[in-house]
Amino acid sequence: MSTFDFGFGKDFPDEGRLDDLIAAFERRGQSVYFDSDALEDIASYYFEKGQLDRALVVIDRLLSTQPYSSDAWMRRGVLLNNMGRYEDALEAYDEALSLNPVCTETIVNRGVTLDSLGKSVQALEAYETALRYDPLNDEAYFNRGVTLERADKLQEAIAAFELCSDLNPDHAEVWYELGFCYDRLGDDPRSLRCYDRHIDIDPFSQDAWYNRGIVLNRMQRFKAAVDSYDMAIAIQADFVSAWYNRGNALANMSMFDEAIESYSKVIELKEADAATYCNIGLVYEEKDDVPTAIQYFEMALAKDEHFAEAWYGLGCCYEALERFDDAMEYMGRAVEITPDFPEFWHAKAYCEFQAGAFEMALASYGTLVRLDCANHDVWLDFAETLLEAGRYRDALSAGGHALALSPQCADSFLVQARALHALRRSDECITLVRKAFGLDPSKRAAFGQICPDLYRSAHLRRQLGLDS
Repeated sequence: MSTFDFGFGKDFPDEGRLDDLIAAFERRGQSVYFDSDALEDIASYYFEKGQLDRALVVIDRLLSTQPYSSDAWMRRGVLLNNMGRYEDALEAYDEALSLNPVCTETIVNRGVTLDSLGKSVQALEAYETALRYDPLNDEAYFNRGVTLERADKLQEAIAAFELCSDLNPDHAEVWYELGFCYDRLGDDPRSLRCYDRHIDIDPFSQDAWYNRGIVLNRMQRFKAAVDSYDMAIAIQADFVSAWYNRGNALANMSMFDEAIESYSKVIELKEADAATYCNIGLVYEEKDDVPTAIQYFEMALAKDEHFAEAWYGLGCCYEALERFDDAMEYMGRAVEITPDFPEFWHAKAYCEFQAGAFEMALASYGTLVRLDCANHDVWLDFAETLLEAGRYRDALSAGGHALALSPQCADSFLVQARALHALRRSDECITLVRKAFGLDPSKRAAFGQICPDLYRSAHLRRQLGLDS
């Protein structure tokens, strides 16, 4: 949300005179006369320094001598708004408007305060009033966009922001907000262009460089994302989120040692959290350093025992060590904490399959196909598990789902062929194997390893020409 500049429409006096004014006011402000220009300068100085209480004292002193100054009442409203005293700010704005009802600056700032109070409808009415008086008021359009954005009316917000940018192409904040809206809508190219435009105007905006990195990472432009995070960090060295997401981007580039350095910087700058320890564990897992990965996953759980990703990471590590009982326990903890996340259920089911616990795996796949029914790989693995459990008709059905989702996948034909073979429907089985070979000729050479149950049949080998 944006308010107008607090200053009274004129430049500060020279530095020496301003210092003398401030010193005089602070030594004996109540006993010495200051004209309105001097009080305006002193109030603006305190406002710029963030000393809002002092600025308010000065504005009240000015209003004691000029109670009919609508401008001074508006500045009082701006101060009170920035101090979080929103109801008092509205009273000041109403006083200003009683003196100058058509001051669009006051009307817009009043809208800003109304929005801060959660009164978005009234805020939007204020901006519309300002635009009736001044249809070219870019700040009214900008703040209208911010209110609409907060209400999750992103398309309407974008329309308002674009009108603002048309009127004032050098309005840095409007390009930032446009970038953020497009970011939320998943329109990454437009979001990137808007953040770039903002940075052209304000190259030292660390938040824009950071958000730009988020968008680039989502676009899988990982090197460019790292460069963007580096710029954010160059501007603000203790930007923890930038260090963290820099680590993510580096990990996505398989630059694991550099990623660990970036995550370590997060731990250096703030108290370590479960997410950072977990990400370091994931990197060590990618480096095939399973014992170190386990240590970091356990450190994550020491911080937050309900951090599902760390239980999942432990499960993957123990599965890699072929300690399936431990792996199944940890995967079970992950799905208990986050029961609606398909990836955890898939890993749990696969681990149970590897352990030969087919009934447990089938129960997990039963949940998984409800959560992720459009996932070809899920149905394919479900069919494989049903085959191993001897449930051939159900395997044929699950394989049919996989085939419907991916008609050009040779593995979908082969899993159905295996089910048909088990059901002694050899002619249909041979037809599907031939289709699989047609889609992926490499399956022919590897047929004995892929489908040993089918390869053992001399009849099938002859029909498929595998013995020649």
